[in-house]
Amino acid sequence: MRLPARAVKTARAYDASARRAAAARRRTAVVDAAAARFAAEGYAGATVAAIAGDAGVSPETVYKTFGGKPGLVRAIWDRALAGRGPVHAEERSDAVSGTVDDPLVIIDTWARLSTEVAPLGTPVLLLVRDAAASDPGAAALLEELDAARLRRMTHNAKVIQRHLRPGLSVSAARDILFAVSAPGLYETLVMHQGWSLEDFAEFLRRTLAAQLLR
Repeated sequence: MRLPARAVKTARAYDASARRAAAARRRTAVVDAAAARFAAEGYAGATVAAIAGDAGVSPETVYKTFGGKPGLVRAIWDRALAGRGPVHAEERSDAVSGTVDDPLVIIDTWARLSTEVAPLGTPVLLLVRDAAASDPGAAALLEELDAARLRRMTHNAKVIQRHLRPGLSVSAARDILFAVSAPGLYETLVMHQGWSLEDFAEFLRRTLAAQLLR
């Protein structure tokens, strides 16, 4: 018996939606497994086969979806950049800077969002940083992630360009933002010295305001 065209179209739409949902669940499972393996065994020690086994998929699926360990790290980092809210952290940052003229409010937003992003992203960046000394793939990945962060800090410096203190160029402001957003700062103050996220955010607010603004 031949189904009516409308019924066939509805069934196909349902099947496509179900496949997309299943693919999203598999992707999340793989990224979760990769994050756990990297944290437990380091970048070099974790293998794609072990990550795939933890996620309940084949190694071929991991390679096809992510292209190997560098792609897994990118996926973990991209998820960290989104923060913990329902809207991507960078979108929330841009929404504030696009509607608010007070640079202190903008800097406060950056500091607050950093307390969402840094705890999620810093551990994996530190793993890649440590692996870069002996792994050419990790070194290339670290350079790629740093370049992306530098582009974002250039954007942020331009956002507050007209509020910069006299004599401070956009490129110098970018470099200050790049240094403050480096994983080593969070590693030193929060992971090693035990600062709270609130204290870390306040340090960022005060430091950026003092170094950047009139």
